Amino acid sequence: MTIDPETTALDTPGCRNGQVFLDSAGSSLAPARVADTVVDHLRRETEIGGYRAAAEREEDLEAGYSVFAELLGCAPEEIAFTDSATRSWFAAFRSIPLKENDRILITEVEYGGNAVAMLRRAEAVGASVEVVPSDPSGEVSPTALRELLDERVRFVSLVHAPTNGGLLNPVREVVDAAHDVGALVLLDGCQSVGQISCRADETGADFIAGTGRKWLRGPRGTGFLYARRSILDDLILDEIDHHGGEWTAPDRTRARDDAKVFELWESSIADRLGLIEAARYALELGVPEIREAVRDISGRLREGLARIEGVRVHDLGVRHSGIVTFDVEGVPAPEVVAALARADVTVTVSREASTRIDMERRGLTEIVRASPHYFVTPQRVDRALELVEGIVRGARNGGA
Repeated sequence: MTIDPETTALDTPGCRNGQVFLDSAGSSLAPARVADTVVDHLRRETEIGGYRAAAEREEDLEAGYSVFAELLGCAPEEIAFTDSATRSWFAAFRSIPLKENDRILITEVEYGGNAVAMLRRAEAVGASVEVVPSDPSGEVSPTALRELLDERVRFVSLVHAPTNGGLLNPVREVVDAAHDVGALVLLDGCQSVGQISCRADETGADFIAGTGRKWLRGPRGTGFLYARRSILDDLILDEIDHHGGEWTAPDRTRARDDAKVFELWESSIADRLGLIEAARYALELGVPEIREAVRDISGRLREGLARIEGVRVHDLGVRHSGIVTFDVEGVPAPEVVAALARADVTVTVSREASTRIDMERRGLTEIVRASPHYFVTPQRVDRALELVEGIVRGARNGGA
C-alpha cells in the first residue's frame, strides 16, 4: 500500500505548523505515538520511580528484541540496544581482534567518527587503514576491493549510505568478498535503517550499527546493534559490565553468549521504549513502501534542484537514498541553511570533516544537506525549491 504523506504528516506534530522539515538524516520528527511513549514513561518514573516503572514495562522491553529482529532480518538474540549508532559501532569495532600488520579497509565515504577510532587503534597496535577506491559512479568498487583483499585484512568498514550525499553502496558483493579471506564486515546503517532495507539475512554482514533518531524517527540517545551470534566466540569481549556478563566468583566472570553482551546495564528506559515504538511504526508502514515514498519525494527535490541555474547537486551513485546535497553559487552553505530556516524550512550543512576522503577528493568543504522523509508532501518540497530559487536570485542581485 502506498504511503500517504498527508496522513503521516497529520500524525507528526512537527508538521502541523506548516514547517518544511528536510532533516531526517540529522534528527527526524517523531510520530505522535513515539513521542507519547517517551513522555508517558518519564511521567510514570516521576510517580513511582525508575525501577518500578521499568518493571511495569518489562514485557515491552523484552519484546523490543523481536521487533528489531524483524526489522533487521535476524534472531532476537542477535540484537543489542545502545545509546547511539556511534556506541553501537564502537562496541562492535573494539571487539574485533587486531594486531600488528593487520589491515583495515574502508570506503571513500567513511564517517569521521569511525575513521578517528580506526586510525587511532591501528596506530596503537601497528595495523594499517587503507581506502578502497570508488568506481566511476562513486560507489565502492567490488573489483578494487578484491584486489586489496588478502589474509591480513581483518576488518572491512562499509558505509551503506554516507552522510554527505544520496549514494548507496553495494553491500552483498563487499561482504562476500571480505568473507572469502576471513575478514569481518561492520555495516554502518545509521543513514539507511528506517528508509531502505538493511537486513542481516540479505546483506550477510557480521555487524549492523544504527540509530533511532534519523530515518527510524525515534528519540535521540538511542541506538542498536546486530551482531552475528556465530562470531561471538572469536571476539574480544572485555568492555562489559554485570549486564553483559556475570560475576560468577570473586576472581571469575562469564560473558553472555548473545548480543546483549554489548549492552550496558544503565539506559534510558523511556527512550528505549520510544525506539521500539518507532520500529513498530516503520514495520506497520512497511519498509518497501517507505523506500518507495522516500525515493519519490527525494527524487522530486533532487530533480528540482538540478533544474535551477546556479545550483549544483552533489549526489553520487546509481541508486539513491533520501539524502540530497547541493550548493548555491556564491552563497556559503551555512547562509543557505539560515535563509531557509527563516522561512521555516529545515536543512543542515554537511562539512568536510564528516566524510573527509570523499569531500577532499571532490574539492568540497561545505554543502547543504536536505533529507525529506515520507511525511513531506510534494507541495512542501516545491515550496523549498521556490525558496532556493529566491536565494539564487538574491545572490545575483547582491545578497542572499
